[in-house]
Amino acid sequence: MTHRRYASFGNELRRVFGCRVQRISVDAGFTCPNRDGYVGTGGCIFCGGKGSGSFGIRPELSVTRQLEHGKEFLSRRYGAAKFLAYFQAYSNTYAPVGQLRELYNEALAVPDVVGLIVGTRPDCLPDDVLDLLAGYASRTYFWLELGLQSPLDRTLNLLNRGHDFAVFADAVARSRERGIRVCAHVILGLPGESREEMLATAGILNDLGVEGVKIHQLHVMKGTALEGMHRRGEVRCLERSDYVELVCDFLERLDPRIVIHRLVGDAPADHLVAPLWSLGKGEVLAAIDAELARRGTGQGSAFGSREKG
Repeated sequence: MTHRRYASFGNELRRVFGCRVQRISVDAGFTCPNRDGYVGTGGCIFCGGKGSGSFGIRPELSVTRQLEHGKEFLSRRYGAAKFLAYFQAYSNTYAPVGQLRELYNEALAVPDVVGLIVGTRPDCLPDDVLDLLAGYASRTYFWLELGLQSPLDRTLNLLNRGHDFAVFADAVARSRERGIRVCAHVILGLPGESREEMLATAGILNDLGVEGVKIHQLHVMKGTALEGMHRRGEVRCLERSDYVELVCDFLERLDPRIVIHRLVGDAPADHLVAPLWSLGKGEVLAAIDAELARRGTGQGSAFGSREKG
C-alpha cells in the first residue's frame, strides 16, 4: 500500500486483491446517443472522434484479444498480476441487455480478469440494464462510471451533454438502490464556472452518496468543438499551479470514504492542444501530494464544511 493523503484507487485494489491490479481499456463497438441522433449528432464539445479518453485502444480486435493484448503490455510494464476490463470508449450500456451480457461475460472469461468497470452516460441506464449491472455487482468486482462533468445545467448545455443534472442524480439513486457502486467524472476549469461553484461540486457528490470520483482538468483535444472555441479565445485552460491548488481544495471538502480513481487526465501528445503541462502527469500528481503535505491536510479535512472560498 502506498501512503496517500486521499483514498486512492490503487490502494483500494491492493486492499481487495493483495497485488498490483491494472485497468485495461476496451472498445466494444458502442456509439453514443449524443452522436447517433437519438439525443444529438455533434457529441460533447470535449469528445474526439474515438470517444473521450479512448486513445490507444485497438477496436479492430475482439474484446478478448484487446484484453489479452493489454495484459501482456501491463504485466511487462507494471508487474500487474490481475486486471479489470474497463469498457471505456463511448457509452457502454447503450445496447440491448442481451448484447451487453454477452460482451461483459466475454471479458470476465479472460484469465486473470477479476472485475469490470463500465463507463456510460446517465441517460443510458434503463431499469433492465441496471438490473443486469446489479447482477455483476453482486458477484464480481464492479464499478459503474458516470459522466457528470458539472452539476450546473448551464455548463452542461455549453458542453452539449444532452441531459441535465437531474438525470445524473436519478441515475445515481437508481444505481445505489441496486447496490451498484458509482464513480462520477467531474471536470475542473470548465468555462464560466467560479472557484466556489467548482468546489461546491464536492459537496454535491457527498450528498449524492457516490462511492468514487474521477477528477480531470479541462483539456483541449484536436478535432473537437472545444478546440475551435479555444483557438478563438473563448476558452482558457487552468495553469498547473492553479489546478493543483483547486484539486487540493476539492479533496479537502470530499467525503473521505469516496475512492479517488483519478486526479488528472492524460492525453497523447499528438492529440493534445492544451494545457501542455498535462503531458507531465507524474509531475502533476507529485505536486498535488506535495501541496497536501505542505498544508498538512488530506481528503476530508474540511468534510461537512459549507464554507466558500
